[in-house]
Amino acid sequence: MKKRIALLAVAAAVGAVLVHTGGTAVAHGSMVWPGSRTYLCYEDGRAGGGGGDLNPTNPACAAAVAQGGKQPLWDWFGNLISNAAGRHREIIPDGNLCGPTTKYSAYNLTRADWPTTQVQANSQVTFRYNAWAPHPGTWEQYVTKDGFDVTKPLKWSDLEPAPFDKVTNPPLAGGEYAWQARLPNKSGRHVIYSLWQRSDSPEAFYSCSDVVFGGGTGTPDTTAPSAPGTPVASGVTGSSVKLDWSASTDNVGVSAYRVYSGGQVVATSSTNSVTVTGLSADTSYSFTVVAADSAGNASAASPGVTVRTSTGGGTPTGSCTVAYTRPSTWNGGYTANVSVSNTGTSAISAWQLVWAFPSGQQLSQAWSSTVTVASGQATAKGVSYNADIPAGGSVSFGFNATSTSTPPADPTSFTLNGSACAIR
Repeated sequence: MKKRIALLAVAAAVGAVLVHTGGTAVAHGSMVWPGSRTYLCYEDGRAGGGGGDLNPTNPACAAAVAQGGKQPLWDWFGNLISNAAGRHREIIPDGNLCGPTTKYSAYNLTRADWPTTQVQANSQVTFRYNAWAPHPGTWEQYVTKDGFDVTKPLKWSDLEPAPFDKVTNPPLAGGEYAWQARLPNKSGRHVIYSLWQRSDSPEAFYSCSDVVFGGGTGTPDTTAPSAPGTPVASGVTGSSVKLDWSASTDNVGVSAYRVYSGGQVVATSSTNSVTVTGLSADTSYSFTVVAADSAGNASAASPGVTVRTSTGGGTPTGSCTVAYTRPSTWNGGYTANVSVSNTGTSAISAWQLVWAFPSGQQLSQAWSSTVTVASGQATAKGVSYNADIPAGGSVSFGFNATSTSTPPADPTSFTLNGSACAIR
């Protein structure tokens, strides 16, 4: 399958480097709660890289990049053996459990400073596993034995002999598998080791999640979050709707929101906002939201909101406005920030913005988009996380360029997917 860049990303700061592209990867999923080493290092690298590159600041993550490069983080969901066929202990030697192939071997480093997730001993939780490419199969979760030392190589004998959790074909919604599990009664620093063996293929996936157990044998967290506020719908198209709601409160903290329609989970979010996709045109939907905490306690459902999708089916209308600014200029170069707004009534898919880029200017780097220059024109395309612009929504990107004229003249026209845009 073609290499994908990242699932979730944020707008980049000035000076970020070009968005990563190219190559191929076989990649299907990894634990996102509690986060695997590759996932948490990817998120740490994304925060440190300003959105256009991965520059981890966590010392263990930085050491892994120094040893194995950044590609394992771009492919954080691809830690697999294609012909495992259940032979995990036979084909993975001691010390290689967290990174069983050369590509991910840096994530076997024996360090005490890997990113950790705080968990409550003996509590009911919701495991979340990214479904980059869904497959049927069975997940097993093991935990390290008491006295485990994270600064020594992880061996099979360091794991408790039986999995504390096992599930086959868990529910899938919003691009993630999610299921309830009871954490073991542990204390202090441990590793939760996850195995996913596909049932339709010999391929298997592996992840190490560094956790710190609190609570010991104490009383688990049984307090549910408050109910979320009534969802407010916006950006309605023929196939999607954006929902926002007032956040819930919790005695420890809300870890996720689940959006329901027709008794089924149709989206999940870690914030109080989400865009529900995959809807049918000219159809009425009712949505409610439920909050959950890290112990798996779920709130009462929010009041419902009813939305009718448009008849447009997501066909772009071509209505758009562009805001082009240069927050920084210097002798021989400049930084430009561009915001593209969809003022139409339907989503714009796979957007491409084109403007004049005269000779004497040269692109240096770009962020939150892929920008190419040819024949005196620049073309910006959305990347994986901002490829579509919902009705009433906008996307932003930026770039650095050199110039023989200081300052260069601003562009006087832009076209979005072939249609002229207003300039503001």
